[in-house]
Amino acid sequence: MKIILIGYPCSGKGTQAKFISNKYKIPKISTGDLLRSIILKKTTKDTLEIKKKIDSGQLIPDNIIISIIQKRISKKDCLNGYILDGFPRTINQAKIMEKNNLKIDYVIELLIPKKSVLKRMLGRQIHEKSGRVYHKIYNPPKQKNKDDITGEKLVTRKDDTKQIIQKRLNEYDFFKKKIINYYKSKHKLNKLKFIKINAKKKLFIIQKKIIKFLKK
Repeated sequence: MKIILIGYPCSGKGTQAKFISNKYKIPKISTGDLLRSIILKKTTKDTLEIKKKIDSGQLIPDNIIISIIQKRISKKDCLNGYILDGFPRTINQAKIMEKNNLKIDYVIELLIPKKSVLKRMLGRQIHEKSGRVYHKIYNPPKQKNKDDITGEKLVTRKDDTKQIIQKRLNEYDFFKKKIINYYKSKHKLNKLKFIKINAKKKLFIIQKKIIKFLKK
Protein backbone atom coordinates (compact mmCIF):
# COMPACT_ATOMS: atom_id res chain seq x y z
CA MET A 1 0.00 0.00 0.00
CA LYS A 2 1.85 3.07 -1.28
CA ILE A 3 0.12 6.35 -0.58
CA ILE A 4 0.66 10.04 -1.36
CA LEU A 5 -0.99 12.78 0.70
CA ILE A 6 -1.41 16.11 -1.10
CA GLY A 7 -2.56 19.39 0.43
CA TYR A 8 -1.61 22.80 1.73
CA PRO A 9 0.75 23.02 4.71
CA CYS A 10 -1.35 22.44 7.87
CA SER A 11 -4.15 20.76 5.91
CA GLY A 12 -3.79 17.77 8.22
CA LYS A 13 -1.42 15.64 6.14
CA GLY A 14 0.80 14.83 9.13
CA THR A 15 -2.17 13.87 11.33
CA GLN A 16 -3.73 11.64 8.68
CA ALA A 17 -0.37 10.10 7.75
CA LYS A 18 0.16 9.14 11.40
CA PHE A 19 -3.36 7.63 11.54
CA ILE A 20 -2.79 5.57 8.37
CA SER A 21 0.66 4.52 9.56
CA ASN A 22 -0.69 3.22 12.89
CA LYS A 23 -3.69 1.47 11.33
CA TYR A 24 -1.94 -0.24 8.43
CA LYS A 25 1.55 -0.62 9.95
CA ILE A 26 3.42 1.22 7.19
CA PRO A 27 5.88 4.11 7.75
CA LYS A 28 5.02 7.78 7.37
CA ILE A 29 7.71 9.52 5.32
CA SER A 30 7.77 13.29 5.53
CA THR A 31 10.30 15.18 3.42
CA GLY A 32 10.22 17.98 5.99
CA ASP A 33 11.09 15.57 8.83
CA LEU A 34 13.85 13.93 6.77
CA LEU A 35 15.43 17.26 5.88
CA ARG A 36 15.28 18.56 9.45
CA SER A 37 16.81 15.30 10.70
CA ILE A 38 19.72 15.67 8.28
CA ILE A 39 20.28 19.27 9.37
CA LEU A 40 20.27 18.33 13.08
CA LYS A 41 22.69 15.40 12.61
CA LYS A 42 25.53 17.26 10.94
CA THR A 43 26.59 20.71 9.81
CA THR A 44 28.12 20.89 6.35
CA LYS A 45 28.02 23.37 3.51
CA ASP A 46 25.19 21.35 1.93
CA THR A 47 23.08 21.11 5.10
CA LEU A 48 23.52 24.82 5.77
CA GLU A 49 22.29 25.54 2.24
CA ILE A 50 19.28 23.26 2.78
CA LYS A 51 18.50 25.01 6.09
CA LYS A 52 18.75 28.41 4.41
CA LYS A 53 16.26 27.35 1.73
CA ILE A 54 13.83 25.89 4.28
CA ASP A 55 13.98 29.00 6.49
CA SER A 56 13.25 31.26 3.53
CA GLY A 57 10.44 29.04 2.19
CA GLN A 58 12.30 27.98 -0.98
CA LEU A 59 11.89 24.58 -2.65
CA ILE A 60 14.76 22.11 -2.20
CA PRO A 61 16.28 21.00 -5.57
CA ASP A 62 14.70 17.85 -7.03
CA ASN A 63 17.95 15.86 -7.13
CA ILE A 64 18.46 16.28 -3.37
CA ILE A 65 14.87 15.39 -2.48
CA ILE A 66 14.74 12.35 -4.81
CA SER A 67 18.02 11.01 -3.40
CA ILE A 68 16.76 11.35 0.20
CA ILE A 69 13.41 9.70 -0.62
CA GLN A 70 14.97 6.79 -2.52
CA LYS A 71 17.35 6.09 0.35
CA ARG A 72 14.48 6.11 2.86
CA ILE A 73 12.08 3.84 0.97
CA SER A 74 14.85 1.30 0.31
CA LYS A 75 14.73 0.38 4.01
CA LYS A 76 13.06 -2.85 5.17
CA ASP A 77 10.16 -1.16 6.92
CA CYS A 78 8.92 0.08 3.52
CA LEU A 79 8.56 -3.38 1.97
CA ASN A 80 4.79 -3.44 2.58
CA GLY A 81 4.28 0.19 1.62
CA TYR A 82 4.64 3.74 2.87
CA ILE A 83 2.91 7.11 3.10
CA LEU A 84 4.57 10.10 1.45
CA ASP A 85 3.79 13.43 3.13
CA GLY A 86 5.07 16.51 1.27
CA PHE A 87 6.39 14.63 -1.75
CA PRO A 88 6.17 14.98 -4.70
CA ARG A 89 5.80 18.76 -4.67
CA THR A 90 6.45 19.33 -8.37
CA ILE A 91 5.39 17.58 -11.57
CA ASN A 92 9.05 16.87 -12.29
CA GLN A 93 9.37 14.96 -9.00
CA ALA A 94 6.23 12.96 -9.83
CA LYS A 95 7.62 12.02 -13.24
CA ILE A 96 11.02 11.07 -11.79
CA MET A 97 9.21 8.80 -9.32
CA GLU A 98 7.47 6.98 -12.16
CA LYS A 99 10.70 6.77 -14.18
CA ASN A 100 12.41 5.12 -11.20
CA ASN A 101 9.52 2.65 -10.72
CA LEU A 102 8.43 4.18 -7.40
CA LYS A 103 4.85 2.96 -7.76
CA ILE A 104 1.91 4.70 -6.07
CA ASP A 105 -1.41 2.98 -5.31
CA TYR A 106 -3.45 5.76 -3.69
CA VAL A 107 -3.46 9.57 -3.82
CA ILE A 108 -5.41 11.51 -1.18
CA GLU A 109 -5.89 15.27 -1.60
CA LEU A 110 -6.88 17.12 1.59
CA LEU A 111 -8.80 20.32 0.80
CA ILE A 112 -8.73 23.38 3.06
CA PRO A 113 -9.16 27.15 2.42
CA LYS A 114 -6.05 29.36 2.47
CA LYS A 115 -7.36 31.51 5.33
CA SER A 116 -7.62 28.40 7.50
CA VAL A 117 -4.02 27.47 6.67
CA LEU A 118 -2.75 30.88 7.81
CA LYS A 119 -4.69 30.61 11.07
CA ARG A 120 -3.31 27.12 11.75
CA MET A 121 0.31 27.81 10.82
CA LEU A 122 0.79 31.10 12.65
CA GLY A 123 0.22 29.43 16.04
CA ARG A 124 2.24 26.30 15.35
CA GLN A 125 5.02 25.07 17.68
CA ILE A 126 7.36 22.14 17.10
CA HIS A 127 9.56 19.80 19.13
CA GLU A 128 12.56 19.68 16.79
CA LYS A 129 14.04 16.30 17.75
CA SER A 130 10.83 14.29 17.39
CA GLY A 131 8.84 16.40 14.93
CA ARG A 132 5.85 16.54 17.31
CA VAL A 133 3.60 19.46 16.40
CA TYR A 134 1.50 21.61 18.74
CA HIS A 135 -0.68 24.67 18.27
CA LYS A 136 -1.16 27.51 20.75
CA ILE A 137 -4.94 27.41 20.22
CA TYR A 138 -5.97 24.10 18.62
CA ASN A 139 -3.47 21.69 20.21
CA PRO A 140 -1.58 23.42 23.05
CA PRO A 141 1.08 21.54 25.06
CA LYS A 142 0.23 20.60 28.66
CA GLN A 143 2.91 23.01 29.85
CA LYS A 144 3.33 26.27 27.94
CA ASN A 145 6.10 26.16 25.30
CA LYS A 146 7.28 22.69 26.39
CA ASP A 147 7.04 19.25 24.78
CA ASP A 148 4.56 16.94 26.58
CA ILE A 149 6.94 13.96 26.60
CA THR A 150 10.45 15.34 27.10
CA GLY A 151 9.69 18.72 28.66
CA GLU A 152 12.11 20.28 26.18
CA LYS A 153 11.48 23.72 24.72
CA LEU A 154 9.20 24.02 21.69
CA VAL A 155 10.18 26.27 18.80
CA THR A 156 8.39 28.23 16.11
CA ARG A 157 9.78 27.43 12.69
CA LYS A 158 11.52 30.32 10.95
CA ASP A 159 9.39 29.72 7.86
CA ASP A 160 6.15 30.07 9.86
CA THR A 161 5.76 33.80 9.20
CA LYS A 162 2.84 35.30 7.30
CA GLN A 163 5.07 36.39 4.40
CA ILE A 164 6.79 33.03 3.95
CA ILE A 165 3.57 31.06 4.49
CA GLN A 166 1.89 33.09 1.74
CA LYS A 167 4.87 32.42 -0.52
CA ARG A 168 4.62 28.67 0.15
CA LEU A 169 0.89 28.70 -0.56
CA ASN A 170 1.43 30.52 -3.85
CA GLU A 171 4.11 27.98 -4.83
CA TYR A 172 1.74 25.16 -3.93
CA ASP A 173 -1.00 26.66 -6.11
CA PHE A 174 1.46 26.98 -9.00
CA PHE A 175 2.43 23.29 -8.91
CA LYS A 176 -0.78 21.77 -7.54
CA LYS A 177 -2.88 21.89 -10.70
CA LYS A 178 -0.27 20.02 -12.75
CA ILE A 179 0.33 17.38 -10.09
CA ILE A 180 -3.40 16.83 -9.49
CA ASN A 181 -4.07 16.55 -13.23
CA TYR A 182 -1.13 14.15 -13.54
CA TYR A 183 -2.52 11.80 -10.89
CA LYS A 184 -6.08 12.17 -12.14
CA SER A 185 -4.91 10.98 -15.55
CA LYS A 186 -3.29 7.95 -13.88
CA HIS A 187 -6.57 7.34 -12.02
CA LYS A 188 -8.52 7.35 -15.31
CA LEU A 189 -6.09 4.74 -16.66
CA ASN A 190 -6.70 2.62 -13.52
CA LYS A 191 -3.05 2.93 -12.51
CA LEU A 192 -3.97 4.30 -9.08
CA LYS A 193 -6.91 5.45 -6.93
CA PHE A 194 -7.53 9.18 -6.34
CA ILE A 195 -9.81 10.98 -3.88
CA LYS A 196 -10.46 14.53 -2.61
CA ILE A 197 -11.45 14.95 1.05
CA ASN A 198 -12.69 18.06 2.85
CA ALA A 199 -10.03 18.52 5.56
CA LYS A 200 -12.23 20.91 7.56
CA LYS A 201 -14.57 18.07 8.53
CA LYS A 202 -14.31 16.43 11.96
CA LEU A 203 -11.36 14.09 12.38
CA PHE A 204 -13.40 10.88 12.67
CA ILE A 205 -15.31 11.72 9.45
CA ILE A 206 -12.07 12.28 7.51
CA GLN A 207 -10.57 9.05 8.85
CA LYS A 208 -13.72 7.08 8.07
CA LYS A 209 -13.53 8.28 4.45
CA ILE A 210 -9.84 7.36 4.26
CA ILE A 211 -10.49 3.81 5.53
CA LYS A 212 -13.31 3.33 3.02
CA PHE A 213 -11.13 4.66 0.21
CA LEU A 214 -8.15 2.43 1.07
CA LYS A 215 -10.39 -0.67 1.04
CA LYS A 216 -11.06 -0.19 -2.68
